[in-house]
Amino acid sequence: MVKVEGRKVAKGQRIRVLMAKPGLDGHDRGAKIMTLGLRDTGFEVIYTGIRQTPEKIARAAIQEDVDVVGLSCLSGAHNYLFPRVVELLKENDRGDVLVIGGGLIPPEDVKPLKARGISAIFTYGATIGEVSDYIKKELRTRRTRREQLHSGAKGGRGVSKRKAG
Repeated sequence: MVKVEGRKVAKGQRIRVLMAKPGLDGHDRGAKIMTLGLRDTGFEVIYTGIRQTPEKIARAAIQEDVDVVGLSCLSGAHNYLFPRVVELLKENDRGDVLVIGGGLIPPEDVKPLKARGISAIFTYGATIGEVSDYIKKELRTRRTRREQLHSGAKGGRGVSKRKAG
């Protein structure tokens, strides 16, 4: 068993992604393409459909025990909706879930969204391969970082056992 963020994953078990369309945006072609594309590259993907509230998205992410939440927004409400999902996950002790976003996101909104917990923003032209590679790399980086923290806390790396004198 290995640990991917908040849950144990048996070797060969697929990364679980929840794809959601928050808010009143009804245009879901991009989210559906990403859902199918990630599924085709080996992810287990759950698509919630359109017009989801942040509360419903966070609840589904927790119930489905996902590793990643992918949010797509074309309506311009991303500055409220995306961070709200992150807040709700943290309030429910699932701040470990990787949250990524995409859609029609103006470049000037990317940095503030990242500051509020959205790990990455993928806009028009991003490929399924780029998103897939990012998810794998980011989950691997987080797992390595966590393992290093735990090994350091147990007297691991950086602790000398040599006696002074």
